Amino acid sequence: MTFEFCIDSIEGAIAAQQHGAKRVEICAALELGGLTPSMGLIEQCALQSSAEVHVMIRHVAGGFVYDLNDLKVMKNDIRASKTAEACGVVFGCLTPEGELDLPKTKALVEVARQIDLETTFHRAFDTCKDPFQTMEQLIELGVTRILTSGQQKNISNGTDLIRRLVTQANGRIQIMAGGGVNAYNALQLAQTGVDALHFTIHHKDLAQHELGMGTRNSIDQGKITSILSLF
Repeated sequence: MTFEFCIDSIEGAIAAQQHGAKRVEICAALELGGLTPSMGLIEQCALQSSAEVHVMIRHVAGGFVYDLNDLKVMKNDIRASKTAEACGVVFGCLTPEGELDLPKTKALVEVARQIDLETTFHRAFDTCKDPFQTMEQLIELGVTRILTSGQQKNISNGTDLIRRLVTQANGRIQIMAGGGVNAYNALQLAQTGVDALHFTIHHKDLAQHELGMGTRNSIDQGKITSILSLF
């Protein structure tokens, strides 16, 4: 089983190396579903960890529908991620109707391919109208992998769809399970046939900043070991 840690800090990247995770997905603002992190953070994570660095390409919160100006920003962020020594990028573009935005997705995949970056279509997939059609479109575009909870808020309820996606994919694209992975459902998810699990390794500190600037996340070592010890 391959493990991908979702992180927002250098400490997370170091933890990934210590625990032998293959990849990290670097995000800012995890409480918003993850936004594009700073290039400085990407570069330092790549320098201080042996794990492959994959970067969230999502500069604004509020869904997965983007206009042409958004697309320009995302292309720039993909190129900047490569400069900062990333191995891959993570994104998802949908139409207002919940279908894959083919032109924009194709444009982002092409930029990534030109600079030898892997591509992950993130959990925008879990809100698309037809997951099987969308998967076939992503395969046609040459996307490396799909991150999915089986279109459920609780991934434990999405195992049937995940299993069907793995079967239909038949090795043409990697299906990675993520969105609530923990020690109680990790083995159940492994039985769907996925060969990669994605999970956040942080928990929030309780102390609030006095000016309302939010909280800083800490590494949840217990969560990491409880999942990895099952495999």
